[in-house]
Amino acid sequence: MKKFPIYTIFPLLVLIASCQNKEKPKVIYEDTKTVAEPVKKTTEEIEIADLPIHMEGTRYLLHAIGDVRVSEVNGSYGSSKTNSVSYALSNYNRFELTGYFENIKFQHIDSTALRPLTDKKIQIQTATFLNLIAAKTKRQILVYSLVDSDTNKDGKIDVNDIKSLYISEFSGAKFTKLSGELQELIDWNIVEVQNRMYFRTIEDINKNGAFDKNDKVHYHYVNLLSKDWKVEDYSPIG
Repeated sequence: MKKFPIYTIFPLLVLIASCQNKEKPKVIYEDTKTVAEPVKKTTEEIEIADLPIHMEGTRYLLHAIGDVRVSEVNGSYGSSKTNSVSYALSNYNRFELTGYFENIKFQHIDSTALRPLTDKKIQIQTATFLNLIAAKTKRQILVYSLVDSDTNKDGKIDVNDIKSLYISEFSGAKFTKLSGELQELIDWNIVEVQNRMYFRTIEDINKNGAFDKNDKVHYHYVNLLSKDWKVEDYSPIG
């Protein structure tokens, strides 16, 4: 059998590894969309809810809603977003819910009625109570980072799609999108002295489906005490 010198094999291995680790695009535009091969289903999803949580100073219980998957092979249960066997959809850290869940239902502590946050297909990753703003102004607000669209056209709404920023009253009312369409949320923070939320997004201006150094970062803020939460742009650079 013919042998190849080590100096020809090593670059080939590096090339193969780099191809395997290439990041998948978060956006697939209509003119470049391809039809993926159908994937054979091996699981069934069952909708469940986490046990309700109550955030200090509020009058609502929050029920995280999502799904677990049932393996057709052995009938075991597990979160559809992880490989571990678990009924938990979210984690609770005093003023924040984190995880991968599809909705939140709100229940006033004096009522048995439950109200969903939305009727749209989304994946919520964080839901944060602005407790310091509430203590100062008495206005109770939730801020969400979530996915609201299948931007990479793979038939799923998940962490591989663009993440957006939303806001609502603590009751779930006035659920409002703040970030621009097809703009990836980078981060956000609260400036209490101004009662403002500042946030950054990045736009794929070269339309290559990925977010990189050639794209544009946008800077925004919102007056948290305003009625309509109008997004304002600002330019800290140049």
